[in-house]
Amino acid sequence: MADAMNVGVNLEAFSQAISAIQALRSSVTRVFDSLKDGMKNKETLEGREKVFITEFQDNLQSVNRDLNELERLSTLVGRPSESHPLHNSGLLSLDPVQDKTPLYSQLLQAYKWSNKLQYHAGLASSLLNQQSLKRSANQMGASAKRRPKVQPSTLVLPPQYVDDVISRIGRMFPDMAIELFRPNGTSAVLLVTLGKVLKTIVVMRSLFIDRTIVRGFNENVYSEDGKLDIWSKSNYQVFQKVTDHATTALLHYQLPQMPDVVVRSFMTWLRSYIKLFQTPCQRCGKFLQEGLPPTWRDFRTLEAFHDTCRQ
Repeated sequence: MADAMNVGVNLEAFSQAISAIQALRSSVTRVFDSLKDGMKNKETLEGREKVFITEFQDNLQSVNRDLNELERLSTLVGRPSESHPLHNSGLLSLDPVQDKTPLYSQLLQAYKWSNKLQYHAGLASSLLNQQSLKRSANQMGASAKRRPKVQPSTLVLPPQYVDDVISRIGRMFPDMAIELFRPNGTSAVLLVTLGKVLKTIVVMRSLFIDRTIVRGFNENVYSEDGKLDIWSKSNYQVFQKVTDHATTALLHYQLPQMPDVVVRSFMTWLRSYIKLFQTPCQRCGKFLQEGLPPTWRDFRTLEAFHDTCRQ
């Protein structure tokens, strides 16, 4: 096997090339040592400069000589017919017109890509296995009797924990009043009053936000039977726009393993509307465009944009 790998390689030239590399490194080291030491102590300044220039030129010539010798030996080394066992695919590297048909390089790139794909697929599989919503054939076929549907454990949170999270968020934002209602048992409905600007109804399932409706501060949020109206839209176009953007924000802030972070992030984003009618657009600099203020808030920077200026 060793003889097969050494075909086409001049071992003597290869050994001489290694020695030439060592000599080149030594000569380069002498150049930098000469620059580091500077002019040695002599009786006169002219003598020190003359000695320094002479030594520096000799060192540079030595580097040039060793580099030329290494280039000469590199042409004599040759290349192996097969540097490592690649079976039949190794023959692709011997293509004389590799620039026109780079099959070997493309094969290596595809191999690296497949390794990365396998790695990321393994990570995705491990994350999906942690989800309690996953169904398995063993669970469904264990018995012929139909089992009762079990609610996922990630969605079952004690009401006291939900109340504590909402209370902490309310303390974070003094200008945001949050009222919590439980009209249908454990599910919570929040009425968020943001200053004197708007009111938002947030329908929750445990700590997961299902939907949100934004209305004006002076609009009625209760239905005729005295319950919160979670279906009717606002009478004002500006708050209809904010409702659409809030729905988009719900899709953006998704972190199933940490629902409290999602609620806190959404409330932080909603609080950026405290100056809905006082903040100009960050792109055009205008307060109104087509009769509407900037209704879009960036999810990261919370900057205000008109709906047409954000794109």
